[in-house]
Amino acid sequence: METCKILLAEDDVNLGKVLTTYLEAKGFSVMHANNGEVAYEMFCANTFGICLVDVMMPIQDGFTLAESIRKVDSKIPIIFLTAKSMQEDILQGLSIGDDYVTKPFSMEVLLARIQSVLRRVSNVDGDPNKPVQVGALSFDPNKQTLSKNGEVVEKLTTREVELLSMLIEKKNEIMERGYALKKIWGDDSFYNARSMDVYIAKLRHKFNEHDPSIKIINVHSIGFKLVF
Repeated sequence: METCKILLAEDDVNLGKVLTTYLEAKGFSVMHANNGEVAYEMFCANTFGICLVDVMMPIQDGFTLAESIRKVDSKIPIIFLTAKSMQEDILQGLSIGDDYVTKPFSMEVLLARIQSVLRRVSNVDGDPNKPVQVGALSFDPNKQTLSKNGEVVEKLTTREVELLSMLIEKKNEIMERGYALKKIWGDDSFYNARSMDVYIAKLRHKFNEHDPSIKIINVHSIGFKLVF
């Protein structure tokens, strides 16, 4: 199996060294940059399987770096590492990346998050399903896109793809919150539940913009239902 290469953007030199040593001991290859500008140059010059990005970095902050990375590769998984735990920071991080780990964190928890994200990406990439018609939109889970009249109108994140795939599978039925959380995030903690709500809101916004007849309905205390 090919070694997964990680881009680690972390301005704390000591933490960067500790993370690099730990992750390489777990079988990953790690390239460490101590600011966003250097990290972006590394990303453009190499092929990575996942990015770990500190939010508060000099020269270029993590959110700006992630947005730049997304313009180059919309599918690359990004996990934010940060001491910032305000709700608006978490929501901004989840709107750009695939996960958000607040400092201090244990190495084991970070490893579990990395493995979880990589599993989701692998499952999506290996999905043999053809594009699915959702109202006036065509959903391609492999390309991670929504198209209308043959033209791509939205690029989706890995989690949006997984949520939408589950909603489609349960079309006109209830997708239970707990089931979705455990299958996609690994557990149904309050933090992960908030994360799922962010992605549901993002999907709703995309549907409202391109086909308002597609609805994701809240089923109180139970879950969601896709109707179109």
